[in-house]
Amino acid sequence: MGGGTTVEQRWGQFYRYGPYTLLCVASLMAVLSAGLVGMSRGDGYAAGALVVAACTLQVWWGRTRPKVPARSPAARVYYVLRTLIAFALCWCNPFFSIYAIVGYFDVGELLPRRLMRAGLLCTAATMAGSQSGGGMPPASLTNWAAFGALFALHSSLVLVFGNLSDREAERTRHQSETITELERANSRLAQALEENAGLHAQLLLQAREAGVADERRRLAAEIHDTLAQGLTGIIAQLQAATSTADPALAGEHLDRAAGLARHSLGEARRSVQNLVPAALEHDDLPGALGKTVTRWAERTGVRAEFTVTGSVEPLHDEVGATLLRIAQESLANTARHASATRAGVTLSYMDGEITLDVRDDGCGFDPAALPPPGGTGGFGLGGMRARAERVAGRVTVEAEPGLGTAVSARLPLVRRV
Repeated sequence: MGGGTTVEQRWGQFYRYGPYTLLCVASLMAVLSAGLVGMSRGDGYAAGALVVAACTLQVWWGRTRPKVPARSPAARVYYVLRTLIAFALCWCNPFFSIYAIVGYFDVGELLPRRLMRAGLLCTAATMAGSQSGGGMPPASLTNWAAFGALFALHSSLVLVFGNLSDREAERTRHQSETITELERANSRLAQALEENAGLHAQLLLQAREAGVADERRRLAAEIHDTLAQGLTGIIAQLQAATSTADPALAGEHLDRAAGLARHSLGEARRSVQNLVPAALEHDDLPGALGKTVTRWAERTGVRAEFTVTGSVEPLHDEVGATLLRIAQESLANTARHASATRAGVTLSYMDGEITLDVRDDGCGFDPAALPPPGGTGGFGLGGMRARAERVAGRVTVEAEPGLGTAVSARLPLVRRV
């Protein structure tokens, strides 16, 4: 902490000790100049009495000042009495203007704003009279002219410095109001930051919970699209093997069941590691879909066709994996529920968009009669929609009982970087 005094503290010291110092200097100059200014013995006695009165007044004010506020009635009394004593002293000897000049400095501390200019003009009259020559009152016309000129000069300075003081006071008031408003704004900002910190922690917790829930949904959908479909196919092949008397045909069904088991195990591992499907590791999306449709047709005995329209472009892994999973789920639903004889899969590359359409001529269904997502209906249509929405796409289903089913997925065409 620094040991220096502030400007306010220095002014406080001046208000307390300055009048004593100026009175002592003025008294010394008056004694030394008594012969030069024609100061009579009676003026000397009067000046001495006034000096004692000034010191007494100053002692009283030194004890009273700490107990009363600025510009109080007591302060006005002190200023008026001091100004009158200074005027009378200057009447005795003009060098007492050294003491009278203190009225310029502390008028703002002692008088209210409406009386400040009056107090300054009184001090200006005292200073002009002491500086006009010949003492007070002016003895000749020349002295009166000098008094008028000096009073005008002092009055002008009083008005100029008064205006400057008013502007400074106004600027100080604005600064004080600005600082107060900034303190309030800082307080509100600190409160908002505390609230934001709480909201941030809450959002982090919600984001973590949402991430956990999203990952659970992803794994559930992956398990449904890999293990559940694979197990369904394995069961179908095993049932076919046990229901035939031809050993060669039964072996063929068993081989397909084993292949499905190996494929499902690999896909399950890839799902846990959040990797792209194995079908997309060595083929692009059209190639992977073509093989998926061919294998599905061989496994189910349903006639299926795959068509590609538009210019084939390399896709982002997430977009390709989403379309492949939607196609697998749609075909699995056709095999389980549709009793279809024909199915068609169309992949269309368009400007900024890619679509996948899976159609069948099966028994169809009423979309309004489906159970809500997450119910007993599993992850079929709900899972496909969730997959598409994860990459800013959508899935629509058109179906009617006896008229087949059409599943359409529309995703943004995001190219592989």
